[in-house]
Amino acid sequence: MNELKKFKNTIQIKGKVKIVTGLHIGAGSEVLEIGGLDNPVVKHPHTGEPYIPGSSLKGKMRSLMEWKLGKIYVEEKDKNSEKVTRKEEGKVHCCLDPKCPICRIFGSSAGERDSGPTRLIVRDSMITEEIRNKRIALTEEKRENTINRITAEAKPRFMERVVSGIEFEIEILLRQFESDKIDDLDYVLQALALVEMDALGGYGSRGSGKVKFDIDPISELSNKKPVLADYLNKSLT
Repeated sequence: MNELKKFKNTIQIKGKVKIVTGLHIGAGSEVLEIGGLDNPVVKHPHTGEPYIPGSSLKGKMRSLMEWKLGKIYVEEKDKNSEKVTRKEEGKVHCCLDPKCPICRIFGSSAGERDSGPTRLIVRDSMITEEIRNKRIALTEEKRENTINRITAEAKPRFMERVVSGIEFEIEILLRQFESDKIDDLDYVLQALALVEMDALGGYGSRGSGKVKFDIDPISELSNKKPVLADYLNKSLT
């Protein structure tokens, strides 16, 4: 097996994320009902409870790390000349460097990249059991107005937000391979710190989306020796 793709271990990052100011991660609405919300938050289809999609948290982490590392560009290789061009298009970063931490950790669609599978897995975050047992309001309606500067006419719109103080369980998994010589965990923790400094979800520049992470002691899943992992290790060796 190629050393690049030889699995070594999985690091588990668990804890909670507390909503400090109202959180809006939109679900979209195909039908606008009279008196309904313009922008509802995403909710679980069975329980009706709001949750944080793993893609939303991972995407925000990636975006902020792209800015921090100065990687706001896309690299493309011409199939005929093999010439590599770099374009600053505002798209998700994608390059051909096998050592790029963004592409290695968060993933890339570049076929020429040879850094192996995406290292980071971010689970959907559900309401904590403690919050659920309190039976308190989970969301709120926030009214905003667009004011015409000439006529002073107000055009109201209604947005749904997760209430401040609500907490969600988080689980992030970081795959490690024997070829990984750089501490990817440090990049992941930096990304979470940047999210705390910035905002999660929409309307961050207008007060929404401030969050606070409470991370448990970080552990390696290989040290926990779950039954299934033991079975797989024995059957694959």
